[in-house]
Amino acid sequence: MRPDGVLPVELPDVVREALLAPLVDQNCHGVRRDDLNRARFETLLTETGVPAPPGTTHFDTPVGAAVRRWCAPVLDLPPHVPPAVYLARRAELGAAEVNRRLLGAAGIATFLFDDLDGGGEAGGPGGPGGSGEFGEFGGPGDPEVLPPAEMGHACGANAVQVAHVERAEEEVAGNAVSAVGYVSALSQGLAARAAAAVALKSVTAHRTGARLDVARPSRGAVISAAARRLARPGEGLTDQVLLRHLLWTAADVAREYGRPLQFLAGHAGPATDLVVAVQPMGVPVVLLRCHPFHRRAAQLASSLPHVYIDVGAAPARGVTGSASVMAELLESVPFHRQVFGSGGRGVAETCHLGALHYRRGLAGALAARLADGEWSVADAARVAQMIGSGNARRLYRL
Repeated sequence: MRPDGVLPVELPDVVREALLAPLVDQNCHGVRRDDLNRARFETLLTETGVPAPPGTTHFDTPVGAAVRRWCAPVLDLPPHVPPAVYLARRAELGAAEVNRRLLGAAGIATFLFDDLDGGGEAGGPGGPGGSGEFGEFGGPGDPEVLPPAEMGHACGANAVQVAHVERAEEEVAGNAVSAVGYVSALSQGLAARAAAAVALKSVTAHRTGARLDVARPSRGAVISAAARRLARPGEGLTDQVLLRHLLWTAADVAREYGRPLQFLAGHAGPATDLVVAVQPMGVPVVLLRCHPFHRRAAQLASSLPHVYIDVGAAPARGVTGSASVMAELLESVPFHRQVFGSGGRGVAETCHLGALHYRRGLAGALAARLADGEWSVADAARVAQMIGSGNARRLYRL
């Protein structure tokens, strides 16, 4: 990332270098390769993926303002240009050049991608389940969403895979011919994905809310539930017995292959019982998308030694509040269990802003500790390096 104007405070050179060093982005999704009209671009800036109400615009949001402030200069525009000017320049350059510039300027060395082929999230319109949870980012196999290798190539970064357990279950349910076959195929399918991935990811805990019956179901109960599942082809996974079985099977596979589990834990808060239940297995758990419930996630990470917290998505969305969010996390979460993820998806601007606001937020929090004499310069540089890339490289064995 270019150093000019990025960090909001003066810092010792060694701390600046650590903050601006290439990041490992452990929570991102594909961006679109096609040229977008204004309506489509605006929907891709939002979490909901729906148009702004008549007479309004998604540029009148924190992320919309941040695009005009921070992304415009990367496209050779002055800060704060009107939306129409920004979009005209975007169209003039073309999507490939815009992606190259914004992703390159984000300063990311390695992306961790879902094995959903498009930019969608399971449970959202772009992924299995269709709940409308994350907006229209492009579904699996969408040819207009850059696959991981191409997205990495666009900015000279590496791309590695995170296996989505709900996707594996859907494939098994679509192909199994018997309930007993479903049970064995699910374990085999997850194992095959884990062998090719650096982590397993689930949104099941998110779907089931803040509390979850996490008892491992009996084999007989699973077979009966699987028979019901196979009798209703095409329906989403809602059976509580199969949901629990999927999570426990994923945990078993993660332990066998030495992979962390990523849980989407944001809007409803972490599924506390599930996170606690897998602790004896020795499987690391990474909580994603915790904002604005990051305090609860921080409590889990501070009290349970296997829990990590993604610090990136909150600053990316909170924009000017990023320093306060980072300060709260530094106060309560062990530094070696915080990892960066941009939360980017749909358009390259979201990846760029995720990295930028993470850096700006952490810079402000570190500067305050240095000014108070709470930390040494070496402390601040070490923490910046750990959260930006070191923890992720150790956790995911990169």
